Amino acid sequence: MGSAKEIIRDLKQLSSKEKAAFLPRFFKTGKGEYGYGDRFHGIVVPDQRRVAQQHFSSTTKETILELLASVYHEERLTALFILCHKFDTARKTSTEKEWVDLYLANAESVNNWDLVDTTAHIILGQWLADKNRKILYTLAKEKSLWKNRIAVVATWHFIRKQNDVTDILALAEIMLPHPHDLMHKATGWMLREGWKKKPKEIESFLDRHVAKMPRTMLRYAIEKMDEKKRKGYLNR
Repeated sequence: MGSAKEIIRDLKQLSSKEKAAFLPRFFKTGKGEYGYGDRFHGIVVPDQRRVAQQHFSSTTKETILELLASVYHEERLTALFILCHKFDTARKTSTEKEWVDLYLANAESVNNWDLVDTTAHIILGQWLADKNRKILYTLAKEKSLWKNRIAVVATWHFIRKQNDVTDILALAEIMLPHPHDLMHKATGWMLREGWKKKPKEIESFLDRHVAKMPRTMLRYAIEKMDEKKRKGYLNR
């Protein structure tokens, strides 16, 4: 059985002291920074994915919750990779809702940008593909950076698989006054992905909001446009 103890043991065998020293700086864990208090074993993401693949079929919900409560970043991320596997497997029998509910109930443990970006579109985005998406707007208005980011990144599934930019346009408008740079980056990123599918709709949004859009959000959104068009937006 994939117990928390066994999973942590396997993770630690793949740890690196050099990575453990570097990652806290990379993920901004200093006092007052967005990742304050996060700790690291020093394990690369491909190794975490392999451990998750090895253990997910025998891992219980209780073990996932135990790992999600860990102070160690890699233990939480590995738990989320396992959760993604559980969700995908459950889709075959239309029993995936319990894993979506677990994800949302523990959203505060999905508490760094990489934890959000590797899971939100896979779990919440796929789940909402043919459903009412009200939950995205609830998350977007929460006083939680990570719930806000989950809402925005979840739209990646609709954009990529359904050519649907409706929700990212609505959420991007909500995020215009957001104070945090991580939300400016995420929203701009999704607008850029939307532009690849529906350029006219995204450019119309930019035309209306460019004057008040955070500069980082704008730069991310226009990154793939030709130079003339990029400069046109930046000079407005």
